[in-house]
Amino acid sequence: MWHMHIVNDKTSQLYQQVMLDHNKTPRNYRVLDPADHEALGHNPLCGDKYKIFVNIDEHDVVTDVTFIGDGCAISKASASMMTSIIKGKHVDEIDKLFHQFHDMAQGKLDPDTDPNDLGRLKIFAGVRNLPARVKCATLPWHTLHAALQGKEKISTE
Repeated sequence: MWHMHIVNDKTSQLYQQVMLDHNKTPRNYRVLDPADHEALGHNPLCGDKYKIFVNIDEHDVVTDVTFIGDGCAISKASASMMTSIIKGKHVDEIDKLFHQFHDMAQGKLDPDTDPNDLGRLKIFAGVRNLPARVKCATLPWHTLHAALQGKEKISTE
């Protein structure tokens, strides 16, 4: 029997509220046409599939980012929050956030004690205790990363 470490009930309730809100009314959920970069991400294990669209200006700053697709509440909330947070950021900042988010999800980075720029993305820290859910939370980030690197498809397998 394993126990999930929950900081406190308030954090748990906030986590659930944010997840439900972003899942029910995802931000930036639309096709971006034309898009400078796009990639399709797929998690065959649970069937989550997202397409991420990104436009970047001449200074390597994201001017618009959107997504379409379907998946569980965690992956959809992750895609929704990710697109909201990276808009207006430089690709170098986004790369840093990608690595920090990935490390947090895998339990390699403690968002409360290790230096990071995750802000409200810390809400996903709980997935580190749910190994089957790590890929759900990170799929949109891997897809974004692939799009920015000019790859058109990624799979979590």
